Amino acid sequence: MQFKGTEKISSDEMEKSVSRSGGAWNAFTYLDWTTYYETMPADKIDIALELEADRMVNTTYDEKEVESERTVVISERQGRENSPGFLLSEALHSAAFRIHPYGHEVIGDKVDLESIQKNDLHRHYKTYYSPNNAVVSIAGDFDKEKMLKRISDLYQDIPSGNDPPRVNRPENPQRGEHRLTVEGPGETVLGDVAYHTPSASEPDFFPLLILDSILSGPQGLNMFGGGGISNKTSRLYKRMVEDKEVVVDIHGGLPATIDPYLYTLKFILHPNSTADDALMILDEEIQHIQDAPPHMDELKRAVKQTQALFAYGGESITNQAFWMGFSKMFASYEWVTKYLENIAAVTPDDVQRVAQQYLQQNNRIVGIYHPHKKGNYNQ
Repeated sequence: MQFKGTEKISSDEMEKSVSRSGGAWNAFTYLDWTTYYETMPADKIDIALELEADRMVNTTYDEKEVESERTVVISERQGRENSPGFLLSEALHSAAFRIHPYGHEVIGDKVDLESIQKNDLHRHYKTYYSPNNAVVSIAGDFDKEKMLKRISDLYQDIPSGNDPPRVNRPENPQRGEHRLTVEGPGETVLGDVAYHTPSASEPDFFPLLILDSILSGPQGLNMFGGGGISNKTSRLYKRMVEDKEVVVDIHGGLPATIDPYLYTLKFILHPNSTADDALMILDEEIQHIQDAPPHMDELKRAVKQTQALFAYGGESITNQAFWMGFSKMFASYEWVTKYLENIAAVTPDDVQRVAQQYLQQNNRIVGIYHPHKKGNYNQ
């Protein structure tokens, strides 16, 4: 709805003002925040600044547009429901978070998408869209003092409003491993193994990133590209894909979040293997790193790969602005400026310690997706 026009400018005029200037714009919602962004020629950035200041307070919510967008989002959700990976992820998160709203997919539950009304949307807009709940992040070719003055001119008269409500629903500690099975269309068996992990502002987040790099391959937190590095040197890939051929692919993920979240290992099962085969080898490799810290050469490679992904992402000016605003959401601006330093400070003992602390069976949820009529969990 934030793209449907304001009291001052129509949606078509919004689009044309950006595209005719050679810019690009979009928005997306993540677990903890929504971001609106423009990437513009340096001499046209004022268009973006004015647009965002305007739609922070003046967006119009037309009933017909709400119904139109409802249809679009429901269709998007229905399309995702055709994906086995989405179905498995939704079931796993629902099991992992019984209290915290991280248990819901970002796109929302279908019942809410069908029932939410214009007034609900507008109330959310008025509650959360205010300067005291927003971060403006700008990267590029500009004069700092002039830019700060322009931002002040555009935003200083917008009322701050009341501080919006914050989530205060910590998840209870998990009391033993959870296992679940999801059935649906398809031909492939999938697995998700998720461990509860701390928020990105906690010191253990960085050793966990390196642990993931060693186990399943390096990952970047970039939202706008930034290169890719093969995970074929990782322990799980070499053991589960190349040596034992129990899976055809495996990769990990550790999102940066405000509250404690999940470290997830996802695999696609080989047709000639069982889920139990894959889990047995995965557990063996985790046990190895719990029993002995990684060698220094392996650690250095993991650190170098993780740092390289960050550096590749920094080649994008959009990523630079994203990283600044992103880190401010869950920690501070210093989180991103010290990212490389914090990654380099991780030691082999740190990696072993976080593996011992977090990668425990009683701290995980195991989800297996079976195509219809493929039988029970072990098949």
